[in-house]
Amino acid sequence: MSRWSRRLAGRLLNVLFLLACALPWPAGATMVRLNTVLGPVDIELHDTAAPLTVANFLSYVRGKAYDGMFFHRSVPGFVLQGGGYTFTEAGSARKVPAAAPVRNEFSPTRSNLRGTVAMAKIGGDPDSATSEWFVNLADNLFLDSQNGGFTVFGRLTAPGLATIDAFAAWQVVAASSTFSALPVRNPPKTGPYTRANLALVNSAIELPPKAQQSDADRIFTYLEAAYPQHLWPANAASASALGYYYRHYTGSNAYIGTAGGLVYYCLPEVGDEVLLLGTVAEWLAAAQAAGY
Repeated sequence: MSRWSRRLAGRLLNVLFLLACALPWPAGATMVRLNTVLGPVDIELHDTAAPLTVANFLSYVRGKAYDGMFFHRSVPGFVLQGGGYTFTEAGSARKVPAAAPVRNEFSPTRSNLRGTVAMAKIGGDPDSATSEWFVNLADNLFLDSQNGGFTVFGRLTAPGLATIDAFAAWQVVAASSTFSALPVRNPPKTGPYTRANLALVNSAIELPPKAQQSDADRIFTYLEAAYPQHLWPANAASASALGYYYRHYTGSNAYIGTAGGLVYYCLPEVGDEVLLLGTVAEWLAAAQAAGY
């Protein structure tokens, strides 16, 4: 068994152990994937509980407004904020064009808990949210009683939260008056910041509804979020060949596939053998527990 298969097996056991106490994920909820430089960040949206806010967020996603976005504010142990700026090919920050503000839909039944996603807004104006939003890095319950309450409209899947935590661990710099708490990696000693330094979101896409995905596709989507270093670029197309239903990741040249109720993988970098990973039932349970 390879090192990666041992890691996956260990992760599966941990997820299954926690399955019984995992919070239920809303059936049929819309999921948005942020394809970041560290891997996918997936957000399960509260379509029914916060319909106006979800529609507002999806309008930016569907309009490609978040493609090229970067997280522009990081307060470790508090929030990581994005949705306000994109980084252009010319090497400059550009404000995301804001649509009309959305009415505040805060509810005490959707508190600002760790891993939730909420709308940012102007102080003293509860109904001022437009394009900007933030991820709660901790249980920020005090936000529930400020400025009419900050509307939680989604929450991250388990792999997505791990990726956000990685961004939150980056160095924070005062790059300018606008970007006074900018998360960066490998900051240049001289010269301007580039795309390579920023917590960049290459694209934001709406994933197919769970009801329209096969069990295998739900597993693949989960695995590419949980193991972006091995399965990239994400969102590979599924195909069928030689009895397998599979995805091929051109960046890593890795394969994940199913056949006969079993899950297989092949990583040419460690050998051409097709190796058994476990059953579809086991990995579907793990994917569901993680929010897929």
